[in-house]
Amino acid sequence: GPETREEKLNDSDASERKLIGIFILFFIIIPAVSVLVYVYKYGSGTKRLEPVITERGPIKTDINFQEILTENTNVAGNESQRNYDYPVLAYITPWNSKGYEMAKRFNSKFTHLSPVWYDLKSHGNSLILEGRHNADKGWISELRMRGNALILPRIVLEAFPTELLKKKKQMDKAIDLMVTECKEMEYDGIVLESWSRWAAYGVLHNPDLRNMAFKFIKQLGHALHSVTSTRNPKQQLQLVYVVGPPHSDALQQHDFGPADLQSLSGSVDGFSLMTYDFSGPNNPGPNAPLNWIRFTLRLLLGSTGNNAQRLAPKIFLGINFYGNDFILSEGSGGAGAILGRDYLSLLEKHRPQLQWEKNSGEHFFVYFDDNNVRHAVFYPSLMSIYMRLEEARFWGTGISIWEIGQGLDYFFDLL
Repeated sequence: GPETREEKLNDSDASERKLIGIFILFFIIIPAVSVLVYVYKYGSGTKRLEPVITERGPIKTDINFQEILTENTNVAGNESQRNYDYPVLAYITPWNSKGYEMAKRFNSKFTHLSPVWYDLKSHGNSLILEGRHNADKGWISELRMRGNALILPRIVLEAFPTELLKKKKQMDKAIDLMVTECKEMEYDGIVLESWSRWAAYGVLHNPDLRNMAFKFIKQLGHALHSVTSTRNPKQQLQLVYVVGPPHSDALQQHDFGPADLQSLSGSVDGFSLMTYDFSGPNNPGPNAPLNWIRFTLRLLLGSTGNNAQRLAPKIFLGINFYGNDFILSEGSGGAGAILGRDYLSLLEKHRPQLQWEKNSGEHFFVYFDDNNVRHAVFYPSLMSIYMRLEEARFWGTGISIWEIGQGLDYFFDLL
């Protein structure tokens, strides 16, 4: 029979409730879940960036080339005042002398300074530590008169991995060479780089060799910790270990993952995490996308629980002070790293319009060279560095800078 008025109203109410349910599902619940998934995979949690330094004009996304040319040499803050209380490790290379000057000028901004001086190499059936000729004792003395930054020279382990790891005498000899150099040169420890070379030689793909490699790092750490600093008897020599970031959440055998971080944390004082060089000639783009940095930290540390809080301070989050100039024209792909002086020259010559890439949190510009070849330049800005410093603060990590001779003077205002 025909519906009564009351039945029609009930049907109408049901239809409205259904429409409201659909609206809530598609416009509230699904977007909310999407945000949570994104935050879990790439984010470090929702947070508000609170300024920790006095505002300066260029610390913004809408900068222009003239502001950079005018401001880059102006250091507004106190050269010895730190804006962050976490550890700051800075690399210095002998082929870029500006880094030596920046280390002296801003000495109090750093907790660790790592001059790139040494290589441990195979020499016949033995080993040799090369690089003492690079060491500048006068420079070290000046640093120690100006501040308290620890001096930990970098040593690249170039010795044949299988020989070094399989033979106990070779392993003991390598460790003795490094510890002895620290004693004789009065260093505060070392920064060791070996992971990428071990990966290239297939060491990390072999479970037995991988275990031997970890045994070597732990033994080296214990040997350094058994020696006290000549300057501070209460302080042991330190070991900072260089590691590369995983490239996907499906970890490969050669990747440094959370289990490795946990395993070595008792023997290593810090991990220099190379969160840069994300893009290359075949995939031009940002140097170190912020969402990739967040993803890497979440992968290594997990959630912000007790384990993350314990391990995070041992990570020195990598920040690049250099940039890349990519060739974009078809068939002529390529790239070259650029330093501060190169960047300023390009700005002065081409007067480009700088663009902010919000997903990566980096500035870039496009220009045509004298041969009408198109280029894209990604180079750090005050805003991009500031965002990464704040990311480290949020996670509770330190930072490592590659390298301080490559940046602009006013970058140091942020540290």
